[in-house]
Amino acid sequence: MKITRITTAECQIPLRTPFKTALRTVDSVHDLLVRVETDTGAVGYGEAPPTAVITGDTLGSIRTAVEEFIAPTLTGLDVQELDTVMNRLDRCILKNTSAKAAVDMAVYDLFAQSCGRPLYKVLGGAKGELRTDLTISVNPVPVMVADAKAAVDAGFDILKIKVGKEGLADVERLKAIRAAVGPGVRLRVDANQGWQAKQAVRIITALEDAGVDPELVEQPVPAHDLDGLAYVTARVSTPVLADESVFSPADALTLLQRHAADMINIKLMKTGGIWQALKICAAAEVYGVPCMMGCMLESKLAVTAAVHLAAARSVITCIDLDGPSLCKTDPFTGGPVFEGPVIRMTDAPGLGITGVPGFGEV
Repeated sequence: MKITRITTAECQIPLRTPFKTALRTVDSVHDLLVRVETDTGAVGYGEAPPTAVITGDTLGSIRTAVEEFIAPTLTGLDVQELDTVMNRLDRCILKNTSAKAAVDMAVYDLFAQSCGRPLYKVLGGAKGELRTDLTISVNPVPVMVADAKAAVDAGFDILKIKVGKEGLADVERLKAIRAAVGPGVRLRVDANQGWQAKQAVRIITALEDAGVDPELVEQPVPAHDLDGLAYVTARVSTPVLADESVFSPADALTLLQRHAADMINIKLMKTGGIWQALKICAAAEVYGVPCMMGCMLESKLAVTAAVHLAAARSVITCIDLDGPSLCKTDPFTGGPVFEGPVIRMTDAPGLGITGVPGFGEV
């Protein structure tokens, strides 16, 4: 099954409500789609969101990386020689992790199709059903409370609360949300690098003392501040999840060796795809550190690849894969079934996505 052609197309999907974090505000998913064709007629698909404030990737840089560097490098290679393909993909261009991720997931899609099995089973997994949280964007407190209550009414019992813009005022914000949704809903707090280390300890300790009982706090300090991350982790009871601090397996190993966080958030757009993400899973397993499977602001196509990895690895103990739930429409055919917080796997080979707009299928 040799690669004969790699092409791209754009996809734009409006969001149900604006997505607001400490770093940015976004009204729609505007991503680059990738299609990898083979000499057998089989095709694989991938997707990359331009998340410049985190990965440094823009829509233009992703397209250029795929069309001018990755496609010429991989054309003619055999998908079933997976290690060779992935090594060439990794080395053909520096960084550009989002572009690599889109092609990586398309190649894994094809590889699993060649095995006649769903990707998560090819990777050794057996989880047939997963449960995701839902993100509550940064807004005035009454709006966030209303959004949290609406999410619970829709069946979500795990909420990811975006904070990090107002320091200690975030304590009152989270107290109000906890009072509104009650003790049975799990709250994950994501500061998106919005606090400094000592400030983070004060805020998290205040949340603990107030009975907010967060399940975890994600990336409380700037990504480069591993000393600060370790400082916070050592001084609070709430588990600390590293996100932007970990892109590569090397980043993960450094963090694990320093005991700088209690958990690692794996995102395919940071790692450059499934191939490198599997290495982070392996390192986390050695150190006994659980992982979250997360995503950027992605539609169902890219999230599907993340779902397959999450279903395949027991070290991934929680997921934040709510991208499809945030989108107004789903333009794709096939793939896992998203029903509110529940994601159900299917037996379709590969990723299971069979119709992708922009390439003539739908």
